[in-house]
Amino acid sequence: MKVVAEEYRLKGMRRQLVQALEKRGIGDPQVLEAIGKVQRHVFIEDTAFLEKAYEDIAFPIGSGQTISQPYTVAFQTELLGLARGMKVLEIGTGSGYQTAVLAALGAKVYSIERHRPLYLATKRRLEKLGVRANLFYGDGYLGSAAHAPFDRVLVTCGAPFVPPALVEQLVPGGVLVVPVDEGDGQVMCRVTRSSDGSVQRTEHGRFRFVPMLVDRVGGGAL
Repeated sequence: MKVVAEEYRLKGMRRQLVQALEKRGIGDPQVLEAIGKVQRHVFIEDTAFLEKAYEDIAFPIGSGQTISQPYTVAFQTELLGLARGMKVLEIGTGSGYQTAVLAALGAKVYSIERHRPLYLATKRRLEKLGVRANLFYGDGYLGSAAHAPFDRVLVTCGAPFVPPALVEQLVPGGVLVVPVDEGDGQVMCRVTRSSDGSVQRTEHGRFRFVPMLVDRVGGGAL
């Protein structure tokens, strides 16, 4: 009975989180449903934070990285404009929470993590949870040309500029969501690639992410 009561309590906390996100302006019912389904507490290893797992705050997860606050996860996901079956590249697997949200929306997820300890731990976690996603250890700045093109690309760390390789790996009409800028916070950008190869960029407020670490920088800023 204790396990049942605990899960009931956690479901109630997820419902409260969804209601809080709605009040902050998240309106996509499918995104809200996914947030309500994914058990965020299992992505936080430090048990000292478990009671706060469904508050709208970020937590450290090791390797100098964080699990983003739920509002940021929902906001970025909503900007993607996902449809079931879309092929999505995620740059920065981190804890795997955003990965699980994308998978819950029916996306075919390819995710890259450059911190090996996080990659190994998250791979085990997602396999245990039954989350279907293709995980890779490597330099996310370069994307994944071997698996391109992608319908959507999502970057979960702050980039100094829009990485050209990620735009090139989009299908015509594809969308890249990336926080851009250096320093104190980034601007959330939505970049759409047209059929002629040109791009349209819109900006959607400032956020705070850990910086993207780049091993090899090539090409110009977009």
